[in-house]
Amino acid sequence: TRFEFAKDKVLMGSERRSMIISDAEKRITAIHEAGHALLAVFLPHADPIHKVTIIPRGMALGLTMQLPTDDSLTMKREELQANLAILMGGRIAEEMFLNHMTTGASNDIERATDLARKMVCEWGMSELGPLSFGKREEQIFLGREIAQHRDYSESTAIRIDEQVKKLVQDGYDRARKIIEEKSDALVRIARALLEREVLDGGEVHQLIDGIPLAAASQAPPTKPEGGETQQVIKPERSEEHTSELQSP
Repeated sequence: TRFEFAKDKVLMGSERRSMIISDAEKRITAIHEAGHALLAVFLPHADPIHKVTIIPRGMALGLTMQLPTDDSLTMKREELQANLAILMGGRIAEEMFLNHMTTGASNDIERATDLARKMVCEWGMSELGPLSFGKREEQIFLGREIAQHRDYSESTAIRIDEQVKKLVQDGYDRARKIIEEKSDALVRIARALLEREVLDGGEVHQLIDGIPLAAASQAPPTKPEGGETQQVIKPERSEEHTSELQSP
């Protein structure tokens, strides 16, 4: 519907259908996003999955969107830990199913590291206890730039780095265990993404349960949004890649 289309545009950014992507890139993106989507379903305390797509939106080649069921002004530690694991899902799926790493996980890694550091330094959610590290100061006359003043010792800085790494690594290990156990479901999600390009939350649950999706409707191609010029990536080949997706 038009309302759904408008909501997705606000939440996820405009579709960039004018960008031509090779089949190999699509396959990588499908595996990556399937990793995020799978974890969003199986991790307790995670927000429900709303939609997963391999159509480029904004600066991303693919996107997995979650929406909370209720309005919330605070987040529990368990919810933040679930978010860390979900952010690691794309990289883990690439490692397990493609046997290599790509730069597609750079934003996930950056967000996970930033989230873990806030858990340690601002919210007191680590083994260092309920302490705050680093005062934030606003430089009003410099465009409200926020600078961080270091008010802790070098030995404390080392312990902070250790705790940040531990939180991210715990999320990585937790995510990898789930993906290893549910690898068949991840393959089904990735194949469906290559075929349909967009899946909603109900379809992801259906695929995880092993229920085939109804035949995709043959809708006319959508006119690309906007008039921005995008870099064109020529397809390497046109043969189907869905048959290559196998469980590790």
